[in-house]
Amino acid sequence: KKDKRKNVIFRILKQIGHYRYFVFLSVILTGVTVGLSLYLPILTGRAIDYIIGPGEVDVDGLFQILKKMGLVIAATAILQWIMNVCNNHITFHVVRDIRNQAMDRIQVLPFSYIDSHAAGDVVSRVIADADQFADGLLMGFTQLFSGVMTIVCTFVFMLSINVYVTILVATLTPISLFVARFIATRSHSMFVLQSKTRGEQTALVEEMIQGQQVVKAYGYEEKAQERFDEINGRLQEASLKATFFSSLTNPGTRFVNNLVYAGVAGLGAFLAIRFRTVTVGQLTALLSYANQYTKPFNEISSVITELQNALACAGRLFELIEEEPEVPAPADAVKLEGFDGTVDMDHVDFSYVKTTPLIEDLNLHVRAGERVAIVGPTGAGKSTLINLLMRFYDADTGEIRVSGVPVKDLVRQNLRSGFGMVLQETWLQAGTIHDNIAFGRQDATREEVVAAAKAAHAHSFIKRLPKGYDTVIGEDGGALSEGQKQLLCIARVMLDLPPMLILDEATSSIDTRTELRIQKAFTEMMKDRTSFVVAHRLSTIRESD
Repeated sequence: KKDKRKNVIFRILKQIGHYRYFVFLSVILTGVTVGLSLYLPILTGRAIDYIIGPGEVDVDGLFQILKKMGLVIAATAILQWIMNVCNNHITFHVVRDIRNQAMDRIQVLPFSYIDSHAAGDVVSRVIADADQFADGLLMGFTQLFSGVMTIVCTFVFMLSINVYVTILVATLTPISLFVARFIATRSHSMFVLQSKTRGEQTALVEEMIQGQQVVKAYGYEEKAQERFDEINGRLQEASLKATFFSSLTNPGTRFVNNLVYAGVAGLGAFLAIRFRTVTVGQLTALLSYANQYTKPFNEISSVITELQNALACAGRLFELIEEEPEVPAPADAVKLEGFDGTVDMDHVDFSYVKTTPLIEDLNLHVRAGERVAIVGPTGAGKSTLINLLMRFYDADTGEIRVSGVPVKDLVRQNLRSGFGMVLQETWLQAGTIHDNIAFGRQDATREEVVAAAKAAHAHSFIKRLPKGYDTVIGEDGGALSEGQKQLLCIARVMLDLPPMLILDEATSSIDTRTELRIQKAFTEMMKDRTSFVVAHRLSTIRESD
């Protein structure tokens, strides 16, 4: 666990290193503002010493001190504002970079990772954990730096006033450090558990919202609530433990701080009355420094609590970023300019779980322009065959060739550009109808999009929408019916017809009347193109070779 934490801290420092100039400026400004704020008690002490007694006030000296105090306060305020701007710049740019890295890694993660991890947990890492990390990092910059600087500078200022009082403060300080460290080491594991459980809860909520119709149709509401309550209970327990341990820090350090203040007051008063080595103004400054010296320990203890949470969240983010990506294409990977439509499979074996065989010794040789029907009972491996063709998964043994080239020697993006795909499960993005049809060809004109929609028999229902092709639909199609969403997915393929087609139950959500028209469109679309058709309906595969 210690090695893991060190690795997380190293990764964070590496990310912050990209903004080293802002960090340097922030440290300089922190030092200056702390110095100015600590210079103020000295000026206050001098002002008090100018007030000797009734009728014995040095008005000119007092006025000069007050003027100097005003300048110090104004300069401190301006420099603190600039420092906060720097800290915000560092924090939110670092979090932006980490989020970008997480999103980049999601794009290249193998499908085995996506299939085996809850989408809600991945979303929680990129969104919620990143926000928690940002809060902890910002607090670290704004309070940790200034707190450490305050402690060091206050110690120096106190030393310049009186050595004995400073020695007393230095003697009591380690107690506060010990309390903070003792609690921090025990709260980190609690925050890790809290973050993990929060991700589990997000996954369940997303799952229940996406399947709301099925949940209500099967009366699953109570069971869903029970599952949520169970996870919520665990989250409550983890959060309470994390909060309890972390909340001990503040009262613990405050107790030590009060000891320091009482010690400074007692010893300072004794030195002022008995030996007159300390003036009343200097005693006032020392008491002010005692407060300022101990206050950062409270802040740092709070910061440490937040940093524990931030480290836990950053650890989950870096776990995602460090996940093994898809097997990269070899340096000499082939990029075909065109596909001749031939597909060959030689002695292919594949299974998702190595101990459970699925596809064994599959041999398939498809000539250009042939139409291949893939049929079989549920779980026989029909969609798995499609996954292998598109190289969403790699075969365990054997070889798959497209246009005579092994797929492992092809650039993935190039291989997938040779296939057009319509799946049983529709997917649409939030945006206009035009944008969804032109998803694979962003430069398509309106005329081309309309032509594709007409070919897919989607034009008629699109015209009836409030703004036609400019109608904005929500995530995954919004209020459109399953059949309408399927038609848009078919139009998306119609817009940019590649040399090979994959239709995975493409007409499963469409009524029989519309299916007849789409079959004609498919017949035209599949002409002279190699096609793989996964289907249960005989009507879909009757024309197959």
